[in-house]
Amino acid sequence: MIELLVEARERSGLTQTELGARLGRYQSVIAAIEGGGRRIDIVEFLAIADALKMDAAQVIEAVRAVPA
Repeated sequence: MIELLVEARERSGLTQTELGARLGRYQSVIAAIEGGGRRIDIVEFLAIADALKMDAAQVIEAVRAVPA
């Protein structure tokens, strides 16, 4: 899921700092999430998806489609 969020951020042309500003977070928090050092809960996931103008349900479906 994080890979999809990173790809969406990069496609949107946002830096980690810009995404952080949209979320009211520091760049270091975004870096920790993207680097796998910090997990996110569903509320944070939805906020990130909204900030990136992503359909959260599509992201979840994409994750579910990946073989375990």
